[in-house]
Amino acid sequence: MNFTLRTSRIWNPCGPFMAFLTHRSLTFELAKRDVAGRYRGASFGLLWSVISPFLMLCVYTFAFGYIMKGRWPEQTGGAHTGFALILFIGLIVHGFFAECLTRSATLVVSNTNFVKRVIFPLEILPWPMIISALFHAFMNILVYVILTLVVGSIIPLTIFILPIVLIPLVILSAGISWIFAALGVYFRDLSQVTGVLATALLFTSSAMIPVATLPPKFRRMFELNPLTFIIDQAREVALWGRMPNWQGLLIYAIGALVFTYAGYAWFVATKKGFADVL
Repeated sequence: MNFTLRTSRIWNPCGPFMAFLTHRSLTFELAKRDVAGRYRGASFGLLWSVISPFLMLCVYTFAFGYIMKGRWPEQTGGAHTGFALILFIGLIVHGFFAECLTRSATLVVSNTNFVKRVIFPLEILPWPMIISALFHAFMNILVYVILTLVVGSIIPLTIFILPIVLIPLVILSAGISWIFAALGVYFRDLSQVTGVLATALLFTSSAMIPVATLPPKFRRMFELNPLTFIIDQAREVALWGRMPNWQGLLIYAIGALVFTYAGYAWFVATKKGFADVL
């Protein structure tokens, strides 16, 4: 009890991760409740975590593969099945980040009962959401593997490196979640903006369009999108059986860590006013 109170009042250099490690059981319990609550009452239950991404893939493949005749420079396999697999990897990465981004603005606002409890560690609120988003990302990867086998493509062994590729994005998502969770308390309209921002990030990343085919004046904007690099590296290991850009991932991870510490510090500094606003 004393330790919990002390860490909630004094900023800890290991705070972003200590908040998770110190309250692992509570974090996983909240994550389980989050996943179960999303499908409570649905006839297919958790199966929707598999059905939803498959239906989404069908819509995007029909729109961009069949109607717009989308192709990729490194596309292999059938004209539409190859494009669908390439597209799906981008949608998996974006889906994880978009879930964290769109839900972060309401993390504190939707849990006002926790704010009133002095001993509840509000710092852990982003972690259950991130774990829930990772669960759905894993289910999407499972759909991708099944789809790859169905169309007769080979799954490269480098796909096991995919979780490592996603780690820097997970770290960045935590930092963004702390910033938006705090801002969402004071600016309630923020939750209306995050959905639009998530959509903009999708269509200005390499999820939909190969950056190499863009005119130079637009290419820079796509390269600055935080999703583009991770999507490209995810395709390297999950699709084309190549090693990722380890140096690029390291630089990305360092930048994400700096951003996460800044986001956590912002959350700790502003949370003292949550109860007054709520």
